[in-house]
Amino acid sequence: MTFKTVSVIGLGYIGLPTAAVLASRKVKVIGVDVNQKAVDIINSGQIHIVEPDLDIVVHAAVTEGYLRATTRPEPAEAFLIAVPTPFKTGPTGDHEPDLSYIETASRSIAPVLKKGDLVILESTSPVGATEQMAAWLSDARPDLTFPQTHGGESDIRVAYCPERVLPGQVLRELVQNDRVIGGITTKCSEAAIALYKIFVLGACITTNARTAEMCKLTENSYRDVNIAFANELSLICDKQDISVWELIRLANLHPRVNILQPGPGVGGHCIAVDPWFIVSACPKEARLIKIAREVNDYKPEWVVEKVQAAISKLLQANHLMRLKDVSVACFGLTFKANIDDLRESPALAIAEKISKLGIGELLVVEPHISSLPAVIENAELVTAEYARKRANILILLVDHKDFVGNVNLKAQQLLVDTRGIWDKSAVAA
Repeated sequence: MTFKTVSVIGLGYIGLPTAAVLASRKVKVIGVDVNQKAVDIINSGQIHIVEPDLDIVVHAAVTEGYLRATTRPEPAEAFLIAVPTPFKTGPTGDHEPDLSYIETASRSIAPVLKKGDLVILESTSPVGATEQMAAWLSDARPDLTFPQTHGGESDIRVAYCPERVLPGQVLRELVQNDRVIGGITTKCSEAAIALYKIFVLGACITTNARTAEMCKLTENSYRDVNIAFANELSLICDKQDISVWELIRLANLHPRVNILQPGPGVGGHCIAVDPWFIVSACPKEARLIKIAREVNDYKPEWVVEKVQAAISKLLQANHLMRLKDVSVACFGLTFKANIDDLRESPALAIAEKISKLGIGELLVVEPHISSLPAVIENAELVTAEYARKRANILILLVDHKDFVGNVNLKAQQLLVDTRGIWDKSAVAA
């Protein structure tokens, strides 16, 4: 099966790099996004997200005529859907997956589908989402046949293929990582493999759609559980007056132990979200996964409690100082180091809560963004040097490479280090 034109629906952190890599292989790619501003930026040969080297690949693909963005789907031989799958909002949400973006994307491409086309869902999704997508497509196009009713003889091929990439290394990992291909039928899988082999050097391993969906959720839940163990150790060590950083370093000297490093919580659109899809579907069975989520979701609150303790310590040591005189600096807002992504960021949640404590000044150091999110009230985006000189309390939330190294604290200046990269002797809370 050959593909002259491929359409990528959703030009975010996964969709745009995927579109760019395909276009770099001299395949005509039509990128579709509802954000007109993003479409205009891409068509000018620039990018609206931060990812190393992506700007170079996009500029070349647009200049050579292989990549074009639009707000409306156009005919193609293959459609890759890479749109968000957030939680449902409202009192009945309770971490239930919201498939409305997938439904909207499916119904938007339905009018341009034709016999022989391939539709692949890449969005991280609960088990059964690919079959639901196929049902939406079938409902919108009763003149075409789909694999859930016509098996291998269907007009349209449908498959699920989750991404497995690390922000900051997306372009390399899109090409080198193995891919799990979950077709609704064998022919669906074969069509999907033909597409991914255009740019994937890793192995393309086939399974069914439901197993592929569960595989993606399992990978991120595994990581979440391991992070939760490290975060729970940090809570225990705090109670026992033990350095968690030294403890983990010593424990990891065991040849069969590899404990991760604790942090202020877990963020991003994958690890902080995907385990809940399993819990939502199987609440009685997914007990460990749920507890891990609760541990990691609690960690930002614990950090705020440590900041409040540092503020109290500061005020007790300086009887003339009032809460409105306290200056706090947060170092880092993104959900992980050296990227610009704020999705589900525990650091952002912590900064937001600190902004509501009634302190006199909140300074934020985040070298990867140009303006602060509206949720952080009465705060100022400043340089690291300015924050270190002015703030009474320094809070290290993200271990950006720009922050690594010891910090020389001034007299009566306190430090809350959630990543363990600053001078341990200076840590106040």
